[in-house]
Amino acid sequence: MGPETSKKKIAIVKLVRQHGCDGTISVAYELDDTQNPNQESAKKFEHYVPHQGRIEFSHGETEKEIEVEIMSENLNEESDVYFNVKLSDAQPEGCKLSKKDTCQVNIIGEDETENAVKDIEKIILLMQKQDKVSYLGQFKKAIMLHPQVDEEGNIDDITSMEALMHFLSIFWKVLFAFVPPARWLKGWVSFVVALAFIGLVTAIVGEVASLFGCVCGLKPAVTAITFVALGTSLPDTFASKTAAQESSNADSAVGNVTGSNSVNVFLGLGLPWTIASIYYKIKDDPYSVPAGDLSFSVILFLVTSVLTLVTLIVRRFIAGGELGGNVIIKWISFVWLICLWLVYVVFSTLKVYEVI
Repeated sequence: MGPETSKKKIAIVKLVRQHGCDGTISVAYELDDTQNPNQESAKKFEHYVPHQGRIEFSHGETEKEIEVEIMSENLNEESDVYFNVKLSDAQPEGCKLSKKDTCQVNIIGEDETENAVKDIEKIILLMQKQDKVSYLGQFKKAIMLHPQVDEEGNIDDITSMEALMHFLSIFWKVLFAFVPPARWLKGWVSFVVALAFIGLVTAIVGEVASLFGCVCGLKPAVTAITFVALGTSLPDTFASKTAAQESSNADSAVGNVTGSNSVNVFLGLGLPWTIASIYYKIKDDPYSVPAGDLSFSVILFLVTSVLTLVTLIVRRFIAGGELGGNVIIKWISFVWLICLWLVYVVFSTLKVYEVI
C-alpha cells in the first residue's frame, strides 16, 4: 500500500522484466474482478478505481509500477476483498509473459491487518525453532542433486555438465554447509565461520599454486599474477556477470570488480603487514619489505585500467551502454579486454625474468 491521501490509498503492483533488458517492450494490463468462491471480490468504484492501459519498458529498464487507487472510506474493519491485475499482449513479437501473469491484490481492514501481523510473527518464531532442521538441510542440499522447477513451473532436468560439476565440487559444498544459518545471532556466527573458511580455501589455493609454479619452474611472482589471481578472481567475475544481468546498468558489475580489487590490495597487503609488524616489534627486530618491481607493476596496471575505463566510456556513446549491445561490439570488447589482461601478464612476467 502506498501513502495515504485524505482517505484514499494507493496499491502498487511491481512489474519485473527478466532475461535481458535490451530494446523497448510493452505489455497491456487491466484490473480484473473475476469471482472467487472462496473470497469476496472487490467492487469497482466502491473498493478501487478500475483502469487499464499499457506499460512500456525503455531500453535498460527492468522494473515498472502500476498504481491502483483504493477507496478506503468504503472499507470496514473486517473487510477482506480482492481484485486481480492481469497482463496480456506483450510486444514486440518474441517477448513472452510468465505463467504468473496475474497478481491478486487483497484489500484488508485494520482487524485483518493485525491478524496478518500476528500470523507473520508466528511464522518467524516457527522458523527460529527449526534452525537445527534448516542447518541439517544445508548438508542435504549440498549432497543431493535433483531437477529444479523454474518460475514458469517447468522442470529443468539435470544436464551432464551439471552432474559433473556437482561431483567435482561436492567436497567444497559439504565443507561450506558447516557455515551456520544467517539467522543465528543476527548473522555474526555465519560471518565469522564463513570468513574463516574463505581464509582456509585461500591458503590452500596459495599452496597449490606455489607447488604448481615450482614444478613448472615459474617464479612466485609469475604464479601470483596468473594462477592465484585468476583463481581468486573467477568468483568475482561470475558475481559481476550476475549483477550485470539483473541490473539496468553496469554500476553493480563494475563496482563489484573494483571493490574486490580494493579488498585484495588493502586487506590482502595491510593485514599481513600489520601482523608481521606486530610480531617483529615484540621480538624487537627490524621489519622491512623491499619494493622490488612494484612500481613497474603498478604503472602497468594503471595504464591498462585507464584503457579499460576509456573502453567503457566509448561503448556508452557507440553501443548505448557499458555492457551488452550487438554481437559484433560485444566480441570486439571481449577480445580487447582479454588482450589488455594478456599484456599485463606478459610484461609483468618479462620484468620478473629481467628481460625488460
